[in-house]
Parts: sequence; structure tokens; C-alpha cells
Amino acid sequence: MPKRAPRSDFDTAWKELLQRYFEAAMAFFFPQVHEIVDWRREVTFEDKELQYAVRRAGRGKRTVDVLARVWLKDGPQAWIFLHVEVQNQVDPDFEQRMFICNTMLFARHRQCVISVGILGDTQRDWRPSSFGYGGGGFDARVSFPIAKLLDHEDRWTELERSTNPFAAVVMAHLKTQSTRPDSETRLQWKKRVMRWLIEQGRPEDEVADVFRFVDLVMTLTPDLEDGFQEFMSELEEEQKMPFLSSYERKAMAKGRQEGRQEGRQVGRQEGSVAATQEALLDALDVRFSRTPSGLQKQIHSIEDPSALRALLRHAITVGSIEEFQRGLPKARQAA
Repeated sequence: MPKRAPRSDFDTAWKELLQRYFEAAMAFFFPQVHEIVDWRREVTFEDKELQYAVRRAGRGKRTVDVLARVWLKDGPQAWIFLHVEVQNQVDPDFEQRMFICNTMLFARHRQCVISVGILGDTQRDWRPSSFGYGGGGFDARVSFPIAKLLDHEDRWTELERSTNPFAAVVMAHLKTQSTRPDSETRLQWKKRVMRWLIEQGRPEDEVADVFRFVDLVMTLTPDLEDGFQEFMSELEEEQKMPFLSSYERKAMAKGRQEGRQEGRQVGRQEGSVAATQEALLDALDVRFSRTPSGLQKQIHSIEDPSALRALLRHAITVGSIEEFQRGLPKARQAA
């Protein structure tokens, strides 16, 4: 039986990059919203308030939600509720959930709530943009802008000319969907996206962040992944630019190696556990410059290889050491 590529992790990939490059996301997908926000002032992400809203509205099967508190140019604070549909099929409850989230947040805070949606599905004619109800002279309705990723298939030249990191994100998302049955073609597109990204001369940290997105969604079979890593090493040498830190390369390679060995009986299990613990600590040290001693002890106490692999991927994708610690129980439980 031929080996299959790991499942694409759209949820983690989108969530991380949207929070790290929120202003760039607004500029790329919703320029009218971007125009009214004062980006000189701090943007804060309100996970607690987000959970309050989505619990009541219900969550789709494959969705990513971000709730940001911003300042508008004309003075007041506002909320931006960004909802991303990453599933392939139409969601009949999408409009209703957008309505409920918007009205619940407004009722709770009495502040402007701007709801927007990114649609990553494969149905060209599905374009929800409003929800409402009424009767007897009464009418309640919300309308919201949407960005349809599929529309960019017809504007590929514009993507390649863009300097916004989300141009590469859209490329990777679309080519992941179109190459599901064809890993060889996906490999070629993954190489093309990364070469294009690097040759644009972007900052190294931005290249590394977008690479993590590409790597999470454009998954390959183990043999093709080895070929991609060889390509990346050659590209790095060609460009004279170590665009990925050594810990990331080793950590990702370790995660892939461990994944291939899953289900086998490995005689050197203790050594494997210790190596993965060290790879995890190295990842945290390089990404965040510090790993609290209490967290180090927690990691050394974990001896379940599956849990360590889950935490290694978690360490590579989270935006802060605090976020890693918050997700520690969940990642261990998922393993």
C-alpha cells in the first residue's frame, strides 16, 4: 500500500500566522477595514471573549477564529472578529454563526464589532455575506465582507507581485487543495512557493514563519519530504542565507522521523524519548530565549513519545512561551 502524506494542519497554520501578522492580513484581505484602523496603537487578542462568543454561536467543523481589539483612526476602540473557514464544503450555518458572534459581542461590550470572513473552501458559488430575520415592520440584519481564496486562482500574477506574506499563504492553501491526489505535483509547487518567497528578499523571521505555514499545510509523503529537505538545503546554500534556524530544521526532521517510526517496536525507546525532550527544549530556547525551570522539569517528566511529538510541533508553531504553557495540557491529552 502506498504511503500517504500526513493530514494538512490548516487550523494551526492559519491561527498562528493571523495573530503574528494581523495587520498584514487585514491589508491583504480587507483593505477597507485596514484603512480605518490606527495601526500605530497596540492590537490585543481576546481569546477569552472569543470563546464566549463562539460557544454560543457554535463552531464549524474546520474553522479558525481570531478576535482582536483595535483602535480606530477616529478615536474609539473596536473589535475585529475574523472568521476563517478552512473546510472544503459549504457550511449552511456560516451566516447565522457570524450574526450571533457579532450581536453577542456587541451586547456584552457596547462597542463596534466588525465581522469579516475568509473562505478557504473549494465551492466557487458559495459567497455568504449577510444574515437577518424580521417581520411586521421589524428587521435585524448584519452584512459582512468576505475574502474568497479561490478567486486568487485567476489572479496568480498579482500574488507573485505582492510583497504581503499572505500572498504566499494563499498560494500554499490553494495548491494544497488542488494537489490532494498528486503528491509529486504538490512537491513541485511547494518548491516553487518557497523559492519565490526567498528570492523576494523578505526578512528571515518572516520567511521562517511563512515556511512553517507552508510545511503544515503542504504535507508530503516521507520519501518526497526527504527530497524537499534536500531542495531547501541547496536553496539555502544558493542564496547564502540560513533562512531557518538549525533548531527548526532538526526539530522538524526529528518530528518526521518519529512519525515514520510510530507503530513500530523500537528497542532504543529511552534514548528516543531523551532526544525528543532535548529537541523540544532546544526549540523553546531558540524561539523564546528562555525556558522557565519549572517548564523544563515538566518536559523532562514526560516519557510518552506521542506526547513529546505533539509538544514539539506545538513549540514550533506557537507565538509565545506563555501560549505554549497554556496549550501544554491539551497537547499532552491529544497525544
